[in-house]
Amino acid sequence: AARLVTPHPAPPALAPGSTGPLASPQRFWGTYRPHVYFGMKTRSPRALVTGLMWLLQGEGGGSLRHTCEQGDGLSRYGWLMHDGENFGVQEIRDGALFLKTEFVKRPGGEHGGDWSWRVTARMEVSGKGEAGAACHSSCSPGPGSAPPSSPLPPPLSLQGMAGPAPLLSLFFYVATDGQGTLEPHLQNRTRLAAVTGTTEELGQFTLTFLHPTAESGEDPKYASYNYLEAPSPGLHHLTEVVRSSLSNRFVFAPPGKPRRRFFAVDAFQGLPGAAGEPPRGRLLLHQVTLEPPAMVEVTFESGSVVSRPGRLAGGSLSAALARHTAAFEQRFEETFGLGRKGFPPRQQRFAQAALSDMLGGMGYFHGRSLVQSPLQERPVPAPEAALFTAVPSRSFFPRGFLWDEGFHQLLLARWDPALSREVIAHWLDLMNTEGWIPREQILGEEARAKVPPEFLLQHSETANPPTLLLALQWLLPDAPLPYLRRLFPRLRAWYDWYNQTQAGPLPLTFRWRGRDSQLERFLNPKTLASGLDDYPRASHPSPEERHLDLRCWMALASQVLAEVAERLEEPAESYREMERALSDNGLLEQLHWAQELDAFADYGNHSAAVGLRWQRVAPAAPGRPPPAPQLVREVREAPRPRFVGALGYISLFPLLLQLLRPDSPRLPAMLAAMRSERQLWTPFGLRSLARDSPLYMQRNTQHDPPYWRGPIWVNINYLALRALHGYASADGPQQERAAEIYRELRHNLVANLYRQYTESGFLWEQYSDSTGRGQGCHPFAGWSALVVLVMAEDY
Repeated sequence: AARLVTPHPAPPALAPGSTGPLASPQRFWGTYRPHVYFGMKTRSPRALVTGLMWLLQGEGGGSLRHTCEQGDGLSRYGWLMHDGENFGVQEIRDGALFLKTEFVKRPGGEHGGDWSWRVTARMEVSGKGEAGAACHSSCSPGPGSAPPSSPLPPPLSLQGMAGPAPLLSLFFYVATDGQGTLEPHLQNRTRLAAVTGTTEELGQFTLTFLHPTAESGEDPKYASYNYLEAPSPGLHHLTEVVRSSLSNRFVFAPPGKPRRRFFAVDAFQGLPGAAGEPPRGRLLLHQVTLEPPAMVEVTFESGSVVSRPGRLAGGSLSAALARHTAAFEQRFEETFGLGRKGFPPRQQRFAQAALSDMLGGMGYFHGRSLVQSPLQERPVPAPEAALFTAVPSRSFFPRGFLWDEGFHQLLLARWDPALSREVIAHWLDLMNTEGWIPREQILGEEARAKVPPEFLLQHSETANPPTLLLALQWLLPDAPLPYLRRLFPRLRAWYDWYNQTQAGPLPLTFRWRGRDSQLERFLNPKTLASGLDDYPRASHPSPEERHLDLRCWMALASQVLAEVAERLEEPAESYREMERALSDNGLLEQLHWAQELDAFADYGNHSAAVGLRWQRVAPAAPGRPPPAPQLVREVREAPRPRFVGALGYISLFPLLLQLLRPDSPRLPAMLAAMRSERQLWTPFGLRSLARDSPLYMQRNTQHDPPYWRGPIWVNINYLALRALHGYASADGPQQERAAEIYRELRHNLVANLYRQYTESGFLWEQYSDSTGRGQGCHPFAGWSALVVLVMAEDY
């Protein structure tokens, strides 16, 4: 049990001190708070944080916006350009309000340099409905006439229309977390003009809030100012602190115009139930209330910059944004070549936004995981850890997920290999002495605040697919040897952990641990470890299960470990031997080919005759409400050891990871299943479970709709295209068929993702196999952003 929370003894994969302001100044500051609409922090354990909130004033006060929430109903938010280091441009559409948030960093000094923000606001009505409808016939990828300059249809301005413009309040804040000092500098007792301060890793700094102007940046704009200074009860409570401080006793009184009441920050009286708790830090907030259109700029200046060429604001900020924009577009085309492939400008901008949203969604987290071993009665906190990672979704999953991250890094490795190498090292440094990495990383109070309590705990027997190895394999040819030497002991330990803890009942078989144990609750007990949560497995979990996908992942792991060992001139034969054994097509068929299905499959204790039924409810006691009826599982035929009759993504794994030889006699059946509309083929991509499968689109519980039981997932479609591209390039009897399916599938996937982005404003977690519509959570610029590599045909 003690080993559970003991870090791995190997030297860290991340070189000590390599993420600080001296070693990595260009990445010290960043938009590393993916869960807020706009904010920045440093890569520090107790960082200074900055952020933006806004409030469109209304009768009841309106809705305060701060953290990314699906319930906010924003029709669009996301980064259109973000290079991961120097600058970013984001557009936000909140009803009729249009916001553009821009930032630029300027190097200098010893603490990460300076940076500036520009927030532009105006009122618009979107023309999205009409333009979106036209996209059904015109959004296929490839050459075409040049459309307008945005990836979304242009909106219509509301400026100059009858009636006063609604009042908009912008809240700019800075907060400390456990250390540091902040000193406010006020004008006229209500306007926070600047903040000076110090922190351990930033030294001295000045944050200046410039006066608002018209959109041109020249004419001054009338505004009302309010200011809040409050003890911070924790960064996860900042929204509540501001909301509880609002009062409508303030009056907006522009010269010659009607006076209007509005809500503004007043005195903070403390949060309910928090009396007596010591503050975690300090919050200073600048509220500016005005009538859009307007523009507001904020500058951060490091005290260690000696010869500053002038304030990064106004014209110099515009010039810097223009330079970075041109450099980004040139670098994007050099990296992905979409212009050379004939994609029109609007589709190129869609791809730029997909990459940028992933880069803008990177986060830096610090804290402790909550972990538990089967040997322990109670969970325990893991050691303090830091993680620099991309996230699947800024609204719903703004934290690190192990198997998602490998897919994220497939894209980011093309854009910035050094960035990708660093992220992989961060993940490997989370390893305990056994070689286990928790699959979900919920580090720090802000991350925990977004997770239901029942999902906080990480179980030490639960694995996750080692997808980081997909990205590492791509990075390997150019990876510096010192970097690989730091990684290798942890890669070995991780590989050994899978072999020791996820071994199957027979030699060269594997079984995911940690399947749901409450059989009566689930139509098919989930296998969260696999990443494909509710994908149908054996109906009755048992030690006799053989999981096809895990066996294929271990074949890939053996190959990558061998390649790393050979680069380092370390012994590699044991990994090559395992790779040959797990890639042996004859043995693969013997263990996993289901003749009756004409497909590869899992094996286990399985009944095909299961269903959910409403449980009869006992009569309620007198005076008490009747208990709610429950859906419970009914097994109508006893399970027996056999192959699991579920054709879908799992069945494709020998093809997806290219373990099947190009001349395999099983390849025709797999290609036929992919192309069959009765099974996996749709006009939008490959569905996750065949339409003729017994559990296709079946609920798993009363409260769990189908997840991996039909919808289209981009990560698996990317692996399918990658494999088809490989088989289309290899001599074999299926070469032409693979090429044909590849062309059709690529067209369908790209066309649908672009169409849905144009209509909805977002990339989505998954897509309906019947309509193609985005569903699940949004925005989802995690593995759905792999569409960029599909467009580039970079596998």
